[in-house]
Amino acid sequence: TFAQKIETEKQETFSPISPPSKMRIFITGASGCIGHYIVETLIEQTDYELYLLVRNPDKLRFDCDARPGIHIVRGDMRNIGQFSQLLKTMNCAILIATAWGGQEAIDVNVFKNIQLLNSLDPKVCQHIIYFSTASVLDRNNQLLKAAGQAGTDYIRSKYDFLRQVSRVPIAKRMTTLFPTLVLGGDEGHPYSHASGGLPDLIKEAELLHWFGKPLLKVKPIDLIRFFQADASFHFIHAQDIAQVVHYLIEHPPKSEDSRWLVLGNQPMTLNQVIEEACAYLHKRISYRFTLNPWLANFFIYLFRIQMSAWDRFSFNYRHFTYENPVNPATFGLPIYCPTFTDVLKMSKIPRR
Repeated sequence: TFAQKIETEKQETFSPISPPSKMRIFITGASGCIGHYIVETLIEQTDYELYLLVRNPDKLRFDCDARPGIHIVRGDMRNIGQFSQLLKTMNCAILIATAWGGQEAIDVNVFKNIQLLNSLDPKVCQHIIYFSTASVLDRNNQLLKAAGQAGTDYIRSKYDFLRQVSRVPIAKRMTTLFPTLVLGGDEGHPYSHASGGLPDLIKEAELLHWFGKPLLKVKPIDLIRFFQADASFHFIHAQDIAQVVHYLIEHPPKSEDSRWLVLGNQPMTLNQVIEEACAYLHKRISYRFTLNPWLANFFIYLFRIQMSAWDRFSFNYRHFTYENPVNPATFGLPIYCPTFTDVLKMSKIPRR
């Protein structure tokens, strides 16, 4: 399998390259969470010429004048065609930008990314790193049909892109990364969707309204510690993603079977996450009820949670785990955020 080659034949599967003296890298999505960590890493650890496609440079929190070779390309993926001449000069492209919903998701995530790929010169561009999502894969790292049928606009568009991109000649040089649950964010980096919600663990939520007034206020952590459920997943911090990307730029995969990489630490059960969170917050766990589907549906009703088709699928699927997840340790590098306790510390969740 490709993961065995990563672990036991690393030198053969990922070979160092001799890049141009000043590798030119085009990066989309630099203003997002993952983009910030990647660009910051490349600014600090390389002398590459970085071309950052951004709609609003004011959103960038890193120092664009930290060193020479950082170029702001003000524009939008929807108008990627206007940069076709610039793209022909790029040695590498890192495609992170995404649209989250509506027709824009299909337009940007599928058509405009394919247009960008077709603008690259195969004689010049040696490597493309494309960000998908692990949600489009099943537990055997194959495309998940439900993602194309019940997925959100974002997930369906990522699924459709992978089904269409094989027609693009330069796609054979593309490494596709499938991040699992992405965590990260602080004063210098935008928060990921998941990390942005972590502080809500210790904030009071209103329950059981009566004539518009809440009858009960409770902190989610004080409630979920009494339950256990059968579910599991991976997570990875954006800083660890940046380390992997940096490594892949300098060691592109050689073989076809190492071109799809799931990014994540080893899987965790939901119960492990609850236990680590309670230990960190000094919340005692005495007795735990098993959260059966009927009970979960009750809480969905109680919290007035709106369920989409994808939410329902995820509720029944439960185990979003994958074969051979890749993280910095795969390449002999230290992991920045290996445990959920580390996640809470880095998110500056106060200990109680």
